[in-house]
Amino acid sequence: MLKAEIHCHIEGAAHPDLVLRLARKYGASMDSIIRDGRYVWHDFTSFLSAYDTASSVFRSVEDYRLLTYDSLTRLAEQGAIYSEMFASPDHAARMGLNYDDLVSAMASGIEDAKAATGIEGRIIMTCVRHLGPDSGEAVAQMVADNPHPLVTGFGMGGDERMYKVEDFATAFSIAADAGLGLTCHAGEFAGADSVRDCLDHLGVTRIGHGVRSIEDRELVERLVEEEIVLEVCPGSNISLQVYPDFASHPLRRLADAGVAVTLSSDDPPFFETSLAREYELAATEFGFDEMQLQQCTRTAIECAFVDEATRHRLLARLDQETVG
Repeated sequence: MLKAEIHCHIEGAAHPDLVLRLARKYGASMDSIIRDGRYVWHDFTSFLSAYDTASSVFRSVEDYRLLTYDSLTRLAEQGAIYSEMFASPDHAARMGLNYDDLVSAMASGIEDAKAATGIEGRIIMTCVRHLGPDSGEAVAQMVADNPHPLVTGFGMGGDERMYKVEDFATAFSIAADAGLGLTCHAGEFAGADSVRDCLDHLGVTRIGHGVRSIEDRELVERLVEEEIVLEVCPGSNISLQVYPDFASHPLRRLADAGVAVTLSSDDPPFFETSLAREYELAATEFGFDEMQLQQCTRTAIECAFVDEATRHRLLARLDQETVG
């Protein structure tokens, strides 16, 4: 089955084998976070620590090119034809990469992966919520002032408990004026109000996660009415204990209510998942049939931050597969 992913953090897609390879290059130790070829962590704080430690080995243009290429080719092996990756200029700057180098590196990885497998890739640049609105505006302005055909979206990650959503309205307005698609993490660790605030103040067409919208019936109805797409990552939600188990997870209820949902892997190797596994979970844990799984792919492509010619080609490929 053809798949598409629109919610994955580029450093979070780093396979342990690649991290170990670069750790040897830089003389860094990963013993505290990688054992027997797997990431180890036990709670949200230790997950963040493991993520930062693994990310620390991506220090050059070639490192980011390789990371992007490796991530996309692994996705293509799972049947993915399209992927959007979150990238943080703030994080890259801490590793010594300026914005132009980050974009150049990821663009090269995208182009190389497309040449090797046919997969299409795009980049969503993100600000970090807990770094504050001034930082968010600076990132948005940087993206707006340096357009690139493969940088097609703007979003925000980070701690949902920090600052008010409306504090970032200017940053999102800058990005919107630059023609970028808009998404924002919400409704994961914060509740339904965080999703509503994004709709009220940021002008987004998609919500990263958004699963806690289920706690507010009127909000669910609004999502349907305004055709807001949720980037759902069930494996991530369970690993981070947003929900204790799949039986408690609202993916099925959201879909049954008419909300447009997609499937993504978030930070796949950290949560011992993959895009293929997320599709499998939708089938085995939530009862999605083949048509509903295919609709998740179609929805992802229809709401993708991509030019219309590319969207048309991707949908045509999906339709051809369906007929075949």
